[in-house]
Amino acid sequence: MPEAQTPTVLIVDDEDMVATALRSFLELETSYRILTYTSPERALEDVESEPVNVVIADFMMPEMDGITFLRNLRERKPQATRILLTGYADKENAIRAINEAGLYYYLEKPWSNEHLKLVIRNGVERSTLFNELDTRVRALEGAHQELFDIRKRLVRAFL
Repeated sequence: MPEAQTPTVLIVDDEDMVATALRSFLELETSYRILTYTSPERALEDVESEPVNVVIADFMMPEMDGITFLRNLRERKPQATRILLTGYADKENAIRAINEAGLYYYLEKPWSNEHLKLVIRNGVERSTLFNELDTRVRALEGAHQELFDIRKRLVRAFL
């Protein structure tokens, strides 16, 4: 698969050991392009120029919490599938993450690698489908505008 089409997974965790473990596992077990950051602010700066299919963010980070990060990322990359990784699972934060960040999945530490791989694969598929839908909607909007322009010319020609 060419790099332009290779799905990209963005990992943001302030603990370098966690980010490295996730990256190593995914590089060994998948063909995805993996980007890792220990700074959510830096990740938000860099994500502008990167295609991103799936984002995995830690919940507790010193610069900003994972929900705030994912909410900001949602504004920049709405088609990216957002996953929150947490060791502090509670119902209130799960609901907040769903409502504020459009969370796809709430994953608790410690995680099962096989389950993580399945969640990411499904997230990549979701992101790909959203991108395809967006492309088709834009094509339909273009065709609609073209038909509207033709109709205007016909009306002017026959009036």
